[in-house]
Amino acid sequence: MMRTYNLTKETAGKILEDLLKRSPNHYTEYESSVNAIISDVRVRGDEAVFAFTEKFDGAKLTAETVEVTDDEIKEAYALVDEKLLTVMRKAKENIRAYHEKQRQYSWFDSTEKGTILGQKVTPIGRAGVYVPGGKAVYPSSVMMNVLPAKVAGVPEIIMTTPCNREGKVSPATLVAAKEAGADRIFKIGGAQAIAAMAFGTASIPKVDKIVGPGNIYVALAKKAVFGYVSIDSIAGPSEILVLADETADPKYVAADLLSQAEHDELASAILITTSEALADQVKMEIEGFLKVLSRHEIIEKSLDNYGYILLAPNMETAIETVNEIASEHLEIVTKDPFEVMTKVKNAGAIFLGAYSSEPLGDYFAGPNHVLPTNGTAKFFSPLSVDDFIKKSSIISYSREALEEIYPDIVQFAECEQLTAHANSIRVRFES
Repeated sequence: MMRTYNLTKETAGKILEDLLKRSPNHYTEYESSVNAIISDVRVRGDEAVFAFTEKFDGAKLTAETVEVTDDEIKEAYALVDEKLLTVMRKAKENIRAYHEKQRQYSWFDSTEKGTILGQKVTPIGRAGVYVPGGKAVYPSSVMMNVLPAKVAGVPEIIMTTPCNREGKVSPATLVAAKEAGADRIFKIGGAQAIAAMAFGTASIPKVDKIVGPGNIYVALAKKAVFGYVSIDSIAGPSEILVLADETADPKYVAADLLSQAEHDELASAILITTSEALADQVKMEIEGFLKVLSRHEIIEKSLDNYGYILLAPNMETAIETVNEIASEHLEIVTKDPFEVMTKVKNAGAIFLGAYSSEPLGDYFAGPNHVLPTNGTAKFFSPLSVDDFIKKSSIISYSREALEEIYPDIVQFAECEQLTAHANSIRVRFES
């Protein structure tokens, strides 16, 4: 059950220390296994990918069966409930519309002296999207990862996701991929899928960037291949922080805390409040929900491990702690949430008011649900169109424009004792 503490610098520091233990960076004991898988895939390609898929997922794949076919996509559409498909399409339009506002364009700035400076924006050539599979089904994750790449104009988007023992992928996952615009889908998961996308095999093309969440093996594999390809981030367990005052509804707050605690035993749920009465009421509501929620065993372990209620002496101290924790999801349920929001510096996604609960962002509103975790919201942002573009600087000077400033460049180069640099400029103005 959630533990209650008076919020002090000491308690906040201890909680931060506990939360950071969940980071993939602390699971070094798995790194040798992950590195061995990556090395094997890099050397043996398809042969290694198929061997690991049989070993870990129990599926026997070949070059002919590893890629999802058009017939399998058609079969998936036949199996998905029409109501779910309608909801998916509504969510797709919301996600697309939000991300279209993030699009960037090339720009150029010229002067009469003959200088042209600018920035050329180009989508990456091929994006790789990893989607978790196994027992869980995440069509929402498919859309959140594929649609920003599509909006960015990426020419080819490939997706990998684990299959079951029969070599089948969840119909909802396949339909979401088709709706979002994935070009090719492969039935592989785990570290072997990350390695295949990073280095390429006979069946699976090499990508320029890998995005998408996964288990500890996937997270460590992404970390290991960074530099050979780009990655979005190294995702840790899910987390929610609710900042509330006496005006909040305890039932809503309790329900929202549990919405993230059900993800897994390492998920974190934290309430920071200035109201002791609210804290007590939230605890009671949680006990009631646990009697009826299907994943109550996972929730209980999550709350035992990383569930906290922090009683703050005032809102200023509460906000200071919010910024230190830098939670993946932050709900602000106070008398004036917009005013409080202006003081928040670090959070992956911010939900304002009693009717903006976290699942709204997970599934439907439009902003991306792939968010920085483990305090990385201090320097990382949500997945966006920016993740699928690259920028090139443009520089053009006429002879007249360069002649005016070339002595300055020569002096700078000679200060650094780079005489060839200086010569490259000077030679253009020798008699």
